[in-house]
Amino acid sequence: MMKLYYGSGACSFVPHVGLEAIKAATGEDFETHAVKLHKGEQHTPEYLQLNPLGLVPVLVVDGKPLNQIVAICDYLDRRYPQAGLLPAAPWQHAEAMSMFAWMNNTVHSTFTRIFRPQNFAEGEAAQAEVKKTAVGAFRGHLVRIQGMAEKAAPFLLGERLSFVDAYALVFLRWGGLAGIDPASLPAYQAYIERLAGVPAVAAAIAREGIKLETYQKN
Repeated sequence: MMKLYYGSGACSFVPHVGLEAIKAATGEDFETHAVKLHKGEQHTPEYLQLNPLGLVPVLVVDGKPLNQIVAICDYLDRRYPQAGLLPAAPWQHAEAMSMFAWMNNTVHSTFTRIFRPQNFAEGEAAQAEVKKTAVGAFRGHLVRIQGMAEKAAPFLLGERLSFVDAYALVFLRWGGLAGIDPASLPAYQAYIERLAGVPAVAAAIAREGIKLETYQKN
């Protein structure tokens, strides 16, 4: 049985939703292990044996760990194509992977500068500038996703739930943590509220114990 190591509310939510969708489509169950990131469990010797970088997610298959979200989701799609988590047609698949890659290497990495500015600058003033610039860039990325959400039919890739939908949910939650009011992105917010009602998404939300609303007014 596959086992997913995830952090509540982290990007590991994406394969978590995928595994729930696979379970619904095929009946194949999976195990989970919650890694308490706020307690530093990702840096324990036991976890570092699974992922030396100390990051989530990790998917263990037949005793072998697989790291990196894009690789994990690609594996799940190849192993369970019947779940339809990525398009099968070559061109549509490539377009989906283009969107997925942008989310992973651009949107996600921009938020890292908000959450960990100390990794990119020394001194409080410099770190504050890194964070301020990143918040502006991150909002720009969310505006782009809102444009995609306006065309969702009903999902970003068409009629079926995909990994990019789950990533979009993660980003709107993170936006709230960065001080971006989701109400300022009404089409995006409405799309995520609909998405949260999809059984596979709802199941992952319940297991992780997360809320959609993370924004707090000052």
